[in-house]
This record gives sequence, C-alpha cells and structure tokens, in this order.
Amino acid sequence: MIQTSGVIICLGYIFGLLFTAVPWGGIWILVLGIVGAILFRRRTTSRQLAQKPENVGSKNKAVPNIWETTPHPRIWLAASLVGLLATLYLQWRVPQPGAKDISQFVPPGNSSNQEQLVIVRGEVASNPRLTRSQRGQFWLEATQLDEVKNEKGSAGVPKGVTGKLYVTVPILQATGLYPSQQIAVTGILYKPKAASNPGGFDFQKFLKQEGTFAGLIGRQINVLDQERKWGWWQIREQIVRSQVRWLGVPEGPLVSAMVLGSKAVDLPYDIRDLFVQAGLAHALAASGFQTSLILSVILQLTKRAKKATQFTLGFLGLIIFLSLTGFQPAVLRAVIMGFAALVGLLLKRKVKQFGSLLLAATLLLVFNPLWIWDLGFQLSFLATLGLVVTVPPLVNRLAWLPPAIAALIAVPLAATIWTLPVQLFVFGVVPSYSLLLNVASTPLISIISIGGIISAIAALIWTEAGSFLAEVLHYPTDWLIKLVDFFSKLPGNSVAVGSISSWQLLVIYLLIILVWLVPWWQQRWWFANVIAIGLVFIPLWHSTNTLFRITVLESGTEPIVIVQDRGTVTVINSGDEGTGRFTILPFLQQQGVNQINWAIATDFQGNESNAWLELLQRLPIRNFYEYSPKPENSIAIQAIQQELQKYQGSYQALAVGQGVKTGSIVAKLINDQLPILQLQILNQNWLLVGNIKSKEVQQLVKSGSLPRPQVLWCPPQSLKDLVIALQPQVAIASSANFDPKALSELNKSQTKLFFTGRDGAIQWTPNGQFEAFIEATENKSSML
Repeated sequence: MIQTSGVIICLGYIFGLLFTAVPWGGIWILVLGIVGAILFRRRTTSRQLAQKPENVGSKNKAVPNIWETTPHPRIWLAASLVGLLATLYLQWRVPQPGAKDISQFVPPGNSSNQEQLVIVRGEVASNPRLTRSQRGQFWLEATQLDEVKNEKGSAGVPKGVTGKLYVTVPILQATGLYPSQQIAVTGILYKPKAASNPGGFDFQKFLKQEGTFAGLIGRQINVLDQERKWGWWQIREQIVRSQVRWLGVPEGPLVSAMVLGSKAVDLPYDIRDLFVQAGLAHALAASGFQTSLILSVILQLTKRAKKATQFTLGFLGLIIFLSLTGFQPAVLRAVIMGFAALVGLLLKRKVKQFGSLLLAATLLLVFNPLWIWDLGFQLSFLATLGLVVTVPPLVNRLAWLPPAIAALIAVPLAATIWTLPVQLFVFGVVPSYSLLLNVASTPLISIISIGGIISAIAALIWTEAGSFLAEVLHYPTDWLIKLVDFFSKLPGNSVAVGSISSWQLLVIYLLIILVWLVPWWQQRWWFANVIAIGLVFIPLWHSTNTLFRITVLESGTEPIVIVQDRGTVTVINSGDEGTGRFTILPFLQQQGVNQINWAIATDFQGNESNAWLELLQRLPIRNFYEYSPKPENSIAIQAIQQELQKYQGSYQALAVGQGVKTGSIVAKLINDQLPILQLQILNQNWLLVGNIKSKEVQQLVKSGSLPRPQVLWCPPQSLKDLVIALQPQVAIASSANFDPKALSELNKSQTKLFFTGRDGAIQWTPNGQFEAFIEATENKSSML
C-alpha cells in the first residue's frame, strides 16, 4: 500500500485542490512545502548527527521516533509542486460552455418567463424524476435547436448544438422516457440563476458542477424513436419495480434507495427531507456499507475457492454494483477501497485502510477534480476517515461496555465528529438527536440493507421472488420511518447555530487532527472539545446580542422583511407556499435563528395560501399579528392558531391603523384598500407599498397622511411614479427587468435604486449602507 512518501504526495494533491478557495492558493502551498522541507531537513540532519559514533551516548541520540520515518525534504518539495499543479489542473477542468453550447443560444435577458419557444432535439441522458413542483425532470444531451415562430410551425434554419440541458416538463410528458432515447422537446430556454438570498440554493452553481449552463421549461415532447436500447437503467428499474410492487410507497422506494442510493431511485421528497433533517441522510446513500456487505457475502460463499476466483467474483460484484448505482462519487470511493481489499487478499498482504482511502480519494480527484467541492464526496470521505482512524480509540475508551454496544456507539460518533464541521459550514444546523437516532436505527438499517440486496438479486432472477422477499421487509421499513418521524417531532430536534466561517472550519479540523495524531492532545481530548464548542457558540452569541440588521429578501411578488434586533427576530410577510421552505428558513438557519419573536402578516397580494404554516412547522413563533384577516381565510387562521398553541404562541388580529411595536420597530397598516405598511425603524421611515395606483398615493401625500419615507419598497410598475411622488432616499423594487428609458430618468434623481430580481436580497445596518447580496457575493468570489 501507500508508503509515507506516497501519503505526503497524495495529501499535497488534495490540499492543492482545496487551496483553490484561497487567493494565490497555489503559491501558498508551494511556500508551505519549501518551509516544511527546510524544517525537516534540519530534523534529518539532527538525526544523522545523533547516529555518528562520537555522539553515541550523548543527549542527541534521544531523537523522537517520528523523525526516523520522516520523508526526505525532497518529498515535501515534490508534494508542494504537485499541490501547485493541482490548483492549475482544477482551473483547467472547470466546465466552460463551448462555441456551440446550447446556452449560447438562450435569448437575451436569460429569463425563464421570456415567451420564445424553441424545439430542442437530443438524447435523454437520465431517467425522469419528480421535482418538488410535481414536474418531470431529466437531463438531455442536445444536438439540434430550432426556433419556433408560432405554435404550428418553425422558422429559421436548424442549428447544430452541443451541451447538456436541465429539462422539466409536465409529469405526463415525462412518463415512459428512458436513457438513450431520441426526443424533441418544445419549450423555453433559460439560463440558471445564482442564489439571490443568503443561505439560498445556488441553481447556477449546481448546474455548472454538472457541466450544464442552461435549462429548458418543456411544454411538449415528441419521441423520435421507439427502439429500447439496453442499459443498466433497465436492471435498476426492474429491481425498483419489484420492490415497490408489494411493499408499496414509501416503503418500496426507501428499500431501493438504501440498496442503490437515493440518486438512482426517485424517492419521495417528504421521506428524503425527513431523513435529512433527522441526521440520517447517509442511510439513503449507497456506499461503504453495501460494498462491504457484497464483498463479505461473495468471499464467504467462495471461501473454499482459489484466491484468483475470489478476486474475480468480487471484482465482478463490485463492478455490477457500481453500474447499478450510477457511478456516484461516494460509491466509487467505496468500490476502489473494495478493490484494494481484493488486491490485498490476492497478494496475501494486509491492507492499510487509511492508505486505501487516501489512494481512492486521490484517484477520484484526478479523474474529476471538481468533486473536491461536491458535498456528497466530502461527507463520504470524512465519514470513512472517521471510521478508519477514530473508531478504534473510541472503542477502547468504551471498553467498559459490551463490544457490540461499544461498536454501535463508536461508529456513528466517529462519523459525526468528522462530518459535523462541514455540515455546520454548509447548513448551519445541528440535528440534536442524530447520534441517538443513529444508534437506535442501526439494527433496522442493517436488516433492511441486507434484505434489500437479497431481494434485488432475486428480482433479477424472478420478479415475483424479489417482490416476496421485499414484502418481508415491510415491518422493519415501517418501523424505521416511524422511528425517524418520532425523533424529528421531538422538541428541539434541530438547532440552528448559524453557518460557521472558513477559519472556524479550519481550526476545528486542526483540533480533530491534533487529537488523532498527537499524544498530548489525545490525553486532553475534552479540552479540544471545549475549544471547538467555544469557536462555534461564542461568535454566535456575540453576533446574536449585538447585531441589528434589516434584510429585504428576494421573493418576487411580496415584500418579505426580516429584522434581527439584538437577539429578537421579526418577520414581516411570508410570501407564497414554498417561499418559507426555500427562502425564509434557509436564511434564518444560516443566521442561527431558532425562533421568531414577532410575525406580521399583511396579505399584500390577496393570497389565501402563504408560508406561515411552513415556518410554524419548523420554528416557534411567539407573537403572531395579522392585519385585516378575511373570512374566507378562516381555515388557514385556525391552522395557524393550532400550530401557535404548540409553542404557547399568541395570535392577534389587528385593525387598520393599529400599531405593533416589536423591539425597535413600530409597524402600522395605513389602509386596507390601499395596502401600505409603514415601518418606523430607529430614526427611519420605511414604506412597503402593494399594487396601487400612483394617483392614490399622490392624494395621500398631498393630504399629509402619508409621510415621505427614507426607504420605499414597491412593485416595479409603480416605481417611477412613486419615486417622483415620494422622493425616498432608497427605493427597492422586485423586478429583474426594468424599462431602460424609465430607469435612465430615475437615475437622474437622488434616489438610490435596488432591484431584488437583479441584486438579490438587500441588507442594511445602522452603521453601514444598503448592500446588495449578489454584488457582495461577487466581490468576495472575485477575491478568490
């Protein structure tokens, strides 16, 4: 396996890829390598002097053993050069659209609402999946593009194009599609957007990691060929259908996901979200457990055969498993480590798990260096590293327990120690009962995984046999779902601590590595824990108790304002259904918010549906105020009141003109016919204006009942008239596209303009200026 010098070279390559997130990262890793070579050269010289005959018996001979196996300084220089080349290699491998990439033909304005129909011909590259909006989604390798003049015909010469498209279509249109099928999709091309709000999903980044730069909102699909070409998807589909047939939904897809991985199975989102929120997402990812199980079964069945036969059958088993799961990074890592174990078996040599893990990671990152930023790859590698290096010492410390119970506790604890910092960096949330749930669910997960693999093998031979064996797993699967659901409903099931910074992440991992490698820290592991916990919670406590900030989120049609006032949080409006889950909640989690102190609902757009129930199911609201609740919304009001009672929250319906004081803010709805919410924030007057006519606003201004604000939020169609009438210092509108002529006129005024559709969320603090989220993000990324 890998020798010490090989370990250093592999680490140099991996750290070189990681250093691409640091300005001049390649130069930094080269400098660190040179400094390391100088230091280790001195250590090597000291050891050589200690070994001379005239120095035998002197103090110099007591050189620590670690330096006796330290690689030559040339190895450190080589590793730093490899790291430098890795930074250049990653930049070279970053996907870029070619001259004929279909993204080059997206109409100007890159809006998914631009009604310019096209017909895209190409080959289906994946099985269709169901999105959260109940549409079918698949990847399409585009080959030809036609512009459509109207619904009946096309105009222009077809263009030959390349590139992969993210396609969504009505679910019935996607039914029956399969990979390698030739189709033509009529729809609207668009370019993906980056995250518009802090903590929001970066769709543009997600597609870029897949080598895709455009999407297609499809309306109709025409199948160009009916020939079904053979593919691994057919075997995968046969397994899933067999297991779902008698198990039903969601038990059937869950069993299939635990065997093949959730990326290979269209698992319902409610089950996926349930497992992720409870801290059991790894149960849905096919990786090391399934690989070990397959190898164990094959080697046990062939224990009397020759080593070459065992190697061949084990190799074929891993290849088949890898093909069925769809070549996911986590599975590739597990399979490579499985191959290393087979090679060790063939050569009758003991395999060092750390070396095989490092070799697997290096090979995968040479194949695709972009996986260094893939969250699934990171968590899989770190969890496996924890199992390799941290489980043995944990089991030793738990020696007072029965071995089976000690291992049951040590395995999830080791994985949690190594993966939690990354989870905090990305999500900012700690699943409170994750460790306890992992311990309790391990027997059920083992039974379901073993039974699922046996059922899958049987389904390939005889479909009914696979269904029968899968049905045996009904009770374990049902118990697992109920167990996860029980833990997810416990009070404080998840705690938002806020997204930690890069320096916090690095220091925490440095502490983990010190406890792993240095005896002094191993004896004082509790001290390292105290430092790590302090690094997370002290900055959070300081920020929570000193921060005053107002954030206007990008939500489209309704002004959503979040005020963080030194530990208390006020949320004004919630938007449509889905806004709470994908816009408000991610922002609050990133900020470490675990409760909403005041919520104010104004129903600006007259929508009966809103996101308040979505928020209440995840966060307690202490005081809920609603202006002018409508009788037809009584069912929604009752549902909100029932959720509030769970957290002993209060509900109050407010009349027009009745003020609400929430910390440093006074809110008041001026008129129910003309939706205008006035906010008195410190010494500033804010106005949130709904869809009203500018003449009505002018009448209010002339009458003196509407004071001129410092900050104005309004729909884009009213922006020009309102800015002229009210002359605010800052005006915020929700549009991404605005009439250039009107915009040039407004730029001549003293009002500073922001468009959340273009600039993303807008934030303000008393000591600073208004800041656009997208511009701030671009400034930070340009420094990298």
